Amino acid sequence: MEKYDFLPIILGSDENAYGNVRLFHEAYGIRPLLLCSRLLIPTMHSKLFDLIQIDHFDREDIFPNALLSILEKYTAPNRKLLVISCSDYYAGLLSRHYSHFKGLIANHCISEALLNTLDTKDKFYQLCEKHGLDYPKTYVCTPEEREEAIHKLEFQFPIIVKPENSNAYAYLHCQFEGKKKVFFFQNKEEYLTMVRSMNKSDYLGKLIIQEFIPGGDDSMRVINSYSDDNGKVKMMCLGQPVLEEYAPKTLGNYAAIISRSDKAIYEKIKVFLEEIGYVGFSNIDMKYDSRTGKYMLFEINPRLGRSSFFVRAAGLNMMQALVDNAVYNKDMDCVYSSQSALWTNVPRLVLQKYVADPQLSAEIAAMYREKKVYKTLWYSKDMNLKRIARVSRYYFGHIKNYQCYFFKRV
Repeated sequence: MEKYDFLPIILGSDENAYGNVRLFHEAYGIRPLLLCSRLLIPTMHSKLFDLIQIDHFDREDIFPNALLSILEKYTAPNRKLLVISCSDYYAGLLSRHYSHFKGLIANHCISEALLNTLDTKDKFYQLCEKHGLDYPKTYVCTPEEREEAIHKLEFQFPIIVKPENSNAYAYLHCQFEGKKKVFFFQNKEEYLTMVRSMNKSDYLGKLIIQEFIPGGDDSMRVINSYSDDNGKVKMMCLGQPVLEEYAPKTLGNYAAIISRSDKAIYEKIKVFLEEIGYVGFSNIDMKYDSRTGKYMLFEINPRLGRSSFFVRAAGLNMMQALVDNAVYNKDMDCVYSSQSALWTNVPRLVLQKYVADPQLSAEIAAMYREKKVYKTLWYSKDMNLKRIARVSRYYFGHIKNYQCYFFKRV
């Protein structure tokens, strides 16, 4: 292990994890330590990090002592340890057991008490009510009333249906035919087919049934933020998704984002985060409702998302914000993104075919010409033959995914 005055310890192995590894490498030339139960495609064959695989690391009975032993091993005089969660369940585990690592982790995360007010969508909407934020018309459905709930809605089809937390351990590990991260239904029969299949599984979480907000993928917005240990927001970046993913397991994930700037949205979300005392990274999804001119909030995630490299496309590095605060105790003014660039997780051919808006298509073409395009997994300083082959299969496999699964929701 090379000598630095800090060591990043990253929990996870997905695109988010690789993006964070890359951000540390770009800014500091440092090799983070990656902890996970198994390597996923985005981090395979990389030379940018040291790896420790821990069986069942994401389990409640394994995580606390496993992470504690790692922290005790790597703690050293004049070196601070930073722990970055790359999924909701790792973020939850870290918040619930943070006191177990007392004095060993330099950065803070949100408290378990605060996490419990926003870790599911229904709880988050209660927060929105309290702080004057808009969200879609919603019905929260218990497991016992899944079939009957469809008769209690105060809004019409089409509808959006989601588990209360699609990234939670319980939903990630349950199995049933037709399982998706997000469901879109045009009629009652489609909905009932899904819930009857779900009812055969061991998933016992709530369902969030929502009015569909008109508009395509490009009506979505996402804000990533970093809040310091005093709950003050220090960095914010707004993105406009131009295309989402459509394969069942990743439906609703962002496939391409153009970084934007909107001071009114920044100020509104900044006030909210500071009022609730939020600490660390956050990721907020919302959609513009053309009927009302309002942004409807969907959820807040207590970590950066798999598409968060769009912040780097905007010229900002979230890991630098973390290091400046937690390692060097710098008290900087809040930085807002102000430049536009494209982040994409899919080939240009996919964008050309499935981004329907002519103005956005022209903007995307211009960004390719001007070399303002960023891809998380394609890093020139981490390209060996095995990695190129593996990432290429994954990356260009999106072409077939869209051919099979794409549908228009508008």
